[in-house]
Amino acid sequence: MKQLSIKPTVYQYETFKDFADEFKLGAKDVILTNAWIHAPAIEKCNLDCKVVLQEKYGGGEPTDAMVQGILDEIASLGEIDRIIAVGGGTIIDISKIACLGGETDIYAMYDSPNLTKKRELIIVPTTAGTGSEVTNIAVVNLTKKGIKKGLVSDYMYADKAVLIPEFIPGAPYKVFATSAIDALVHACEAYLNIPKATDYTDIFAKAAITDILDGFKKIVAVDDEAARKAIIAENSAMFLRASNYAGIAFCNSSCGAVHAMSYAFGAKYHVAHGESNYQFFTEVFKTYMKREPEGKIASLNKVYAGILGCDEAVVYDELDKVLNKLLNKKPLREYGMTEEQIETFTKSTVDNQQRLLSKSYVPLSYEELRQIFVNLY
Repeated sequence: MKQLSIKPTVYQYETFKDFADEFKLGAKDVILTNAWIHAPAIEKCNLDCKVVLQEKYGGGEPTDAMVQGILDEIASLGEIDRIIAVGGGTIIDISKIACLGGETDIYAMYDSPNLTKKRELIIVPTTAGTGSEVTNIAVVNLTKKGIKKGLVSDYMYADKAVLIPEFIPGAPYKVFATSAIDALVHACEAYLNIPKATDYTDIFAKAAITDILDGFKKIVAVDDEAARKAIIAENSAMFLRASNYAGIAFCNSSCGAVHAMSYAFGAKYHVAHGESNYQFFTEVFKTYMKREPEGKIASLNKVYAGILGCDEAVVYDELDKVLNKLLNKKPLREYGMTEEQIETFTKSTVDNQQRLLSKSYVPLSYEELRQIFVNLY
């Protein structure tokens, strides 16, 4: 059984300029980024690179139209050797698709067995959350089909992943919080993937969980947002590495029911991926506890208890307290969800997310999935 694989070479620099100088970014490179990142950190470097900004094609998470527009623009730029992704999950996911060859239409890519790698890919994450710089999946909201779906290919691995802590303090507080919770979910789900988790992936998962929760405890110990942002800035390198650890863990293992349940809801109400996962995280794990409390989840609960300083019997109550102090979790109905949609989302999860549901700690029945939606509604 394969134990561990880390595809990209991982680098770390203090500033974007340090990275740009060493990698000799130039005319045959395309930087895919956001305007709010480009203006303060990239533009001042006076690079010869071509630049594609996500905002030209819309905001939020990747949609089919957004991805297609960016693919078409990059194709119009002539000969391109490298894609440099500088951003959060949206930028990273689109960049993985942009490095592919073999198809030029986003829907054809999802249906094609003939994908190839056309360009070198360098990923610079600017949030401490997705861990996508070391994974081979891109999630797109396929609006014509009404679902979010992952495109997976080994050609979508970055060639190089570059960690630059200077970007982390610049993100809005809510973006940081939802992204970091997302990284926590990645690590926890990876740890509980019984078929694919190994001693090696467990090391990365537990390191991520420990660092992220320790960091959360520091943040929620103060109430003032300015003070919280100062703590985030002070610990930005740690949060970025922890997200990277979580990405390594779940890329080798996998995520499970939390991600599976979040996709239909997130696609319908345009909820950011990390925030959508946050809605389902502890409720799914509480359901696991009812089904298989003495299995591997018991060792995960010991990790939680050690960090949170509580008894193992109440770890999910204490975890909810910390996460709700970090970012208040709303009932699903406050996003616009109706009671009738409980059935719709449950069916969509079962029909469209078997790849993830099959990686759950224990198999969850239709009724158990439905009850989770009921409890969170």
